[in-house]
Amino acid sequence: MRILITGSSGQIGTNLGLRLQQEGHYVFGVDQRPNTWTHEIETLLQDLSVPYQRNEKGIGGVDYPKNLDVVVHLAANAKVHELVEQPDRALKNIVMTFNVLEFCRHNNLPVIFSSSREVYGDIHRYITEESYADFAFTESPYSASKISGEALIYSYAQCYNLRYLVFRFSNVYGRYDNDLERMERVIPLFIRKINRGEPITIYGEDKVLDFTYIDDCVDGICRGIDYLVGGGAGSHTINLAYGQGNSLVTMAKLVGKALGVEPNMTIEPARVGEVTHYVANIGKAHALLGYNPTTTLEEGIPKAVAWSTEWWATHGES
Repeated sequence: MRILITGSSGQIGTNLGLRLQQEGHYVFGVDQRPNTWTHEIETLLQDLSVPYQRNEKGIGGVDYPKNLDVVVHLAANAKVHELVEQPDRALKNIVMTFNVLEFCRHNNLPVIFSSSREVYGDIHRYITEESYADFAFTESPYSASKISGEALIYSYAQCYNLRYLVFRFSNVYGRYDNDLERMERVIPLFIRKINRGEPITIYGEDKVLDFTYIDDCVDGICRGIDYLVGGGAGSHTINLAYGQGNSLVTMAKLVGKALGVEPNMTIEPARVGEVTHYVANIGKAHALLGYNPTTTLEEGIPKAVAWSTEWWATHGES
């Protein structure tokens, strides 16, 4: 297969691209920044929020490969609280999705879209079956950008027969996620600080989230690619997570246990715009794609700790 991945320099894009290449597929990445973890993925550096130009090339008149089979659209400005402070970045997410959909429309390509658990909001937080998302309770500009992206995809499916899978991810962690100078993800941030003996701050003592190990996430996406390219019936919106909730306090303690250090924790209220309770219903992913996540948080945290500490040690960081 020939697969285009937007956001190919990010955590999910890097892991997905490397796995697909290992399986013998052709991968073409598009990202606005170089990949800091690997040079093995062919990557076009491009801002995907540029105005769309219709032609036989790619977005913005840039050359893209021919004869692609599917587009996996992962590119987005993330971090909920940062987009609360800079909502213009949420608007760029919407423009990027529009551009990708136009490219797919003009080239008759199916698309996989990376949505988020954030679309469920916090008021109806105990309802996480895919068809019950209530967009009236949008918590943040980031979640609004994902809701808008989904709405654009559904409209393209209606008007242009676009085939799609929308995956709603939840707290993906593991390899290639520790570029903290660019983006502070909570698990690698806690790994670094606890390893250094520094205090950590937990925003929301009772916050419960569904943490998904990267290998499970990538396995689900690969199953989705096979489904779309193989002509699977219909288009679907699917939760892709582990299906079990854990508190941030539990996660921090597991990091400390893996490092052999007792975490020095300070508890603060949850920040504006953040979801405070989410456990995914993954029954649809199992039924449609045969998705069966295998890595619990208790198993995944030691793997994440080992990978990050080894990476930092071999690259002059700690």
